[in-house]
Amino acid sequence: MRDRPLNAIVAVVVFAAMMVGASIELQAMRDRMYPPRPLDEDSLYIQSGPMLRRLTVAYNALAADLYWIRAIQYYGDGKRRLASHARVPDPPPMIAAATSDAYSLLYPLLDLTTSLDPRFNIAYRFGAVFLAEAYPSGPGRPDLAVKLLEKGLAERPDKWEYMEDIGFVHYWYDHDYRAAAEWFRKASLAPGAPWWLQSLAATTLAQGGDRQSSRVMWEAILQSSEVGWQRQDAERRLLQLRALDQIDDYQKIVDDYASRAGAPATDWAPIIRARSWPGTPADPSLTPYVLTGGRVTVAQSSPLWPLPDEPQRADSRPPS
Repeated sequence: MRDRPLNAIVAVVVFAAMMVGASIELQAMRDRMYPPRPLDEDSLYIQSGPMLRRLTVAYNALAADLYWIRAIQYYGDGKRRLASHARVPDPPPMIAAATSDAYSLLYPLLDLTTSLDPRFNIAYRFGAVFLAEAYPSGPGRPDLAVKLLEKGLAERPDKWEYMEDIGFVHYWYDHDYRAAAEWFRKASLAPGAPWWLQSLAATTLAQGGDRQSSRVMWEAILQSSEVGWQRQDAERRLLQLRALDQIDDYQKIVDDYASRAGAPATDWAPIIRARSWPGTPADPSLTPYVLTGGRVTVAQSSPLWPLPDEPQRADSRPPS
């Protein structure tokens, strides 16, 4: 090999690189024409980011795109496979246990994506949402969502959006308001961070857990976001909070009727007649509320279902 002319060596290296690139592009074309079957543990042979970077050499960015597409496909496939179970109230233990299996490769795929391209902004932010979402919308792993975002912060320590997203995960999914407030505070100190983050941190710490604090957070995200999906999510969350307020009001009416009737209300008809309402009350999406066992809830057909868990009021002491 030492005696081989330099030009020949360069030609071999270039040819090998072209073959790697061609194979990646061919795989991308194949995936478009013949969508891959759901991934399983045996199909993800390489789970080491550094090893995959060495294998893809100069094609790291292209490989990252392919793994990101595969992560989205895998996440969507998991949601589809669990869709039939999502509508089942109080799913049996076997169905609940299947949740983690349905998304078991999601974090490894996102980890590989961001190892191939450590500055893949969308993969960090979208991926964190995918990981944090509870059953049936995701694996319910806010810890892995934070881990992924912290990986992004290690690459870009001044990225205030990642700090905000970590605060968001702690707030909405963990209901750890002290941790959320601290991350919002850190984000507010980063260069270029918007002014409202500091106010949001203070509000979260003082009122963490009540709906007003949630509204402040989502309204701030709605006003500041330049990403369409994030604005839409904020709008939906604000509608959910309005639905929770409406449910409180309707529940008082239902409870009052039950007290006078001596039995729980089983449907809306007698209450509608007694209150002279024009019809069944509807949630902010205009889907009628459901009355089950004397409790007012959103219908499973509503785009607002399922409503978020009602958070508990946070400890108002400063974070340690």
